Amino acid sequence: MIPELRKKYNAEFSYEKYENFLNDLNTSKMYPVALPISETPLFLSEDLIEKLKAASNEIISQLQTDEFKKYSESAVPQDFYVPNEDEHSLFLLLDFAVCRNERGLIPMLVELQGFPSHFFFMSLLEEKYRKYFFIPYNLTTYYSGLNRDSYLDFIKKILLNDSDPEEVILLEVEPEKQTSRIEFACTKDLTGIDHIDLSAVIKKKNKLYYKKNGREIEIKKIYSRVIQDEYVKKNIQFNFKFTDDLDVEWIGHPNWFYKISKHTLPFLKGNNVPPSVFLKNYDEIPDDLENYVLKSVFSYGGKDVEISVDKEMIEMNKDKSNYILQKKIEYAPLIETPHGYAKTEIRMMYIWPYERTEGFNVYGKNQPILVNNLVRMSKGKMMGVEFNRDQSWVGMTIALHNRSES
Repeated sequence: MIPELRKKYNAEFSYEKYENFLNDLNTSKMYPVALPISETPLFLSEDLIEKLKAASNEIISQLQTDEFKKYSESAVPQDFYVPNEDEHSLFLLLDFAVCRNERGLIPMLVELQGFPSHFFFMSLLEEKYRKYFFIPYNLTTYYSGLNRDSYLDFIKKILLNDSDPEEVILLEVEPEKQTSRIEFACTKDLTGIDHIDLSAVIKKKNKLYYKKNGREIEIKKIYSRVIQDEYVKKNIQFNFKFTDDLDVEWIGHPNWFYKISKHTLPFLKGNNVPPSVFLKNYDEIPDDLENYVLKSVFSYGGKDVEISVDKEMIEMNKDKSNYILQKKIEYAPLIETPHGYAKTEIRMMYIWPYERTEGFNVYGKNQPILVNNLVRMSKGKMMGVEFNRDQSWVGMTIALHNRSES
């Protein structure tokens, strides 16, 4: 999106560099990267950065209203409601498709989540891109005045807040099998927080423990990466219930996975938000279904998303309260590659500190703080791997912008 940087990067690119880059990524941590990584970062223009920030701010302002608080109360299924909910989500991720209209490039909201992302892996990814490819020094992936060191310090403070890392765990279902496991390895290296399998947690009264080197260690804080739908579908057995009143602090309360999700999309309004409606709210099914996408409100990783929707699919749906029709978004093919143009989706990554976090207002007055971004590139109908098989210059990457614009 900055033509001169794109041309220079493409001219200096070689697949030998790329293979060395991937090999370094795959051997740097205890796990290899299980996600496709693009051959290139993005170079974002000042104009697009400002549009992304403006779109994000408009959405955030709606999430801070009493109307949204009331709307979100129905999001959490009763069987999954976790006690001691925090006043807001600690994590806020906004995924925008980059589209084009008569005014130029425009971000359009694809989805959003109140759940963690690849906060530590993105730092490693930037480091490796800089090592192997041309990246001007004045470009950064960070925002809000942060650089790599202050960013990592900030995220570490959010997760630990001066706690003993041994008493804080990253909780996940079969973490070593997750496609995001490189993030868990980066988290452990940079914070000392280990990833613990859900089934390995021990409950005694209202306290939780895990074993390390033969010792039982009390869990004081849980950085939860657990998606409830996964352990239900896999029939994972474990020794406590999320709905128990446990003596632990949640770093990112689990209820926000539901409250800020695709369930939120019908609530939001704005020029950067495509219309979304719950299936249950349709009196008549739209005639132009080719212009819509069908989504499960609590699906993740691109699952339960149908881009070729027909009337029978909707009529046969037995869970209309948990599915939406979203107006289809036309991604702009705008990233020049050696093999055609790629489309992109940019995740704006926010941290919304709790007041109990020491120095919580250093980077803002109890507002969500934009800290980083994550990018996915595609040449298929969607961003997922299934739609990009046998394609090059697709996958996860970073977005770089001028430091003065952060």
